[in-house]
Amino acid sequence: MTRPAGFSAYVTVTAAYWAFMLTDGALRMLVLLHFHTLGFSPVQLAYLFVLYEVAGVITNVLAGWIAARFGLTSTLYAGLSLQVVALLALAQLDPAWGITASVIFVMLVQGLSGVAKDLAKMGSKSAVKILAPDTSGALFRWVALLTGSKNAVKGTGFLLGAVLLAVFGFVPSVLAMAAILFAILIAVVIGMPAGLPMGRKGVRFAEVLAHSSNVTWLSLSRLFLFGARDVWFVVGIPIYFYAVLSDGSEAGNRAAFFMIGAFMAVWTIFYGFVQWQAPRILRATSRNEEQTLTQAKLWVALLVIVPGALAALVWMSDAPSTALTITVVIGLLAFGGLFAVNSSLHSYLILSFTDAERVTMDVGFYYMSNAAGRLVGTVLSGLSYQLGGLPLCLGTAAVMICLSFLGIQQLKPRQMLTA
Repeated sequence: MTRPAGFSAYVTVTAAYWAFMLTDGALRMLVLLHFHTLGFSPVQLAYLFVLYEVAGVITNVLAGWIAARFGLTSTLYAGLSLQVVALLALAQLDPAWGITASVIFVMLVQGLSGVAKDLAKMGSKSAVKILAPDTSGALFRWVALLTGSKNAVKGTGFLLGAVLLAVFGFVPSVLAMAAILFAILIAVVIGMPAGLPMGRKGVRFAEVLAHSSNVTWLSLSRLFLFGARDVWFVVGIPIYFYAVLSDGSEAGNRAAFFMIGAFMAVWTIFYGFVQWQAPRILRATSRNEEQTLTQAKLWVALLVIVPGALAALVWMSDAPSTALTITVVIGLLAFGGLFAVNSSLHSYLILSFTDAERVTMDVGFYYMSNAAGRLVGTVLSGLSYQLGGLPLCLGTAAVMICLSFLGIQQLKPRQMLTA
């Protein structure tokens, strides 16, 4: 079978992104569960990830310009290298430090990891626009495969992080991940084939902000969509499950780690699988851009139902029970499926709306909004859980999805914008 042009470069980029996201998922679970057992409050746990998301907001804009100026491979290599540095730095955390010093140190290291993640993400996602064959539905399929597989790998990372923490402890786990990721970085640098643009001189930073109204509205919708996920996902649901599942003993804590990690992994893997299947679910090859926009409006409207219903159910319950926990799990899996289709539509539309010469800058701006949404969701996750528990987290998610719907309503087919 003849492979399309750029396929080997696409495979290499995807493999490098997989390796990065495996460590990213594991690191998030390691940090969250390790510091929860040290007595950090939900708001303090949220603080640990705030700089990670702030760094993402800034990095995506800069990364779009850097990739346009110096080439896509430069951002990918920089992302992998910085993640290795972040892992090594985190291993230096001293248990004797006080809470304030620990929070500040971990925030700074997580900020570096946030820079690394968004450099790698922007490089990988932009590469798809360049490498995808110019055939019907190919762009959507290649985007869906990269994004879906990435999330499945990150879900595996959640489980890996929980297992490593329970079996080996915090520092040995972090050092092992740093060593593995460094080996993968060397292999990627040696094995990267040709096929990605090397950058062009004279690219002005102001070009990053010179985007269309569609890119602006889609980015705003993306902000609220991902805020709606992270408002319950980052702090709320892990701490809720920990309170339900752990009996306070060491064995109980370990069992809770495994179950929380397993849920986070299953949810993210399922989400990734649905993303991968999104072109088939949506019959994307038989639809034009106007029909795809109509679908985007429909699917975000469906998504708002799930967190709204779950918020009401948990709020009306007297106390956590096995039946309630099972219902929450099923409901959040349904959320994951609907969210995956919405996310895939967004990922396709941003590449559809941009041109090859602007792809890194438009994608950088779009993922800046993605990171801003995660930042808002992260802060609200700790704050809303501390003020109102899981019902407030889920209720806030429903409100944010409504705001995402309003942004999607403003999108228009490209031919209408240029007419």
